[in-house]
Amino acid sequence: MDRLTALPALREVIAAHGLSARRSLGQNFLLDLNITRRIARAAGPLDSATVLEIGPGPGGLTRALLEEGAAKIIVVERDERCLPALEQIATASNGRLHIVSGDALSLDIEALASQHGLLRVVANLPYNISTPLLISWLKRLTLFDRFILMFQAEVADRLAAQPGTKAYGRLSIAAQWRCEVRPLFTLLPRAFMPAPKVSSTVVELTPRQHPLAEADPDILEEVVAAAFEQRRKMLRAALKRIFADPETTLKAVGIDPQARAETVGIEKFCALARELSRIRG
Repeated sequence: MDRLTALPALREVIAAHGLSARRSLGQNFLLDLNITRRIARAAGPLDSATVLEIGPGPGGLTRALLEEGAAKIIVVERDERCLPALEQIATASNGRLHIVSGDALSLDIEALASQHGLLRVVANLPYNISTPLLISWLKRLTLFDRFILMFQAEVADRLAAQPGTKAYGRLSIAAQWRCEVRPLFTLLPRAFMPAPKVSSTVVELTPRQHPLAEADPDILEEVVAAAFEQRRKMLRAALKRIFADPETTLKAVGIDPQARAETVGIEKFCALARELSRIRG
């Protein structure tokens, strides 16, 4: 711990290595130690966890995770400019920090989990890859024990949205079908360097032991995509391309054919997916 606390302040590290957040990489550096510690504590206890952090940048959250007792942290950083700063932290970590240089979107997550065990993802995700990353992880939930992730507030709202709200949609269903979703706290733009144009929200996603209702994941995704493709349409019209007689099918599973997708709960979408599986045999 003494070696960690002896590290230079983050602003000094950024200045020393000439770092600046790049919009093309979706970067916004989080430098407030009170906030990084709050995120790290929300992810705890960490003494037996293998933490996966995506896009650590100069390592503000990384330091907080180490200080909170993380047993092992794997950081994945695409920006080679940040690697020397991370190496400095690794040297002070007593072997607890492992650096992977590369793109998180092409990371072999199965190999990583096979080598290190269940992963707990704790990250201030780069804005431009946060949604595709999460979707890919949701399809491999057996590799993870928990997620503590920062998103743009709008994305966080969609993750936690309930039926009957404007934010409710495909992302809400994908996340909540597989996980319990809990927004933790919201940060104003001034917490970051440079300040983004929007607020950010830290969200906890805890994998469910079983999905919310039975459904084939690919078919559920197909049904939900068709339903929300033109979300202002009634479902009897929106589902014509996948059901020969959508009105009859909707009535059979207890959905008003005149309903719109944003009013239908996840269990009902799962019922539609099961019906489509039955029809296709």
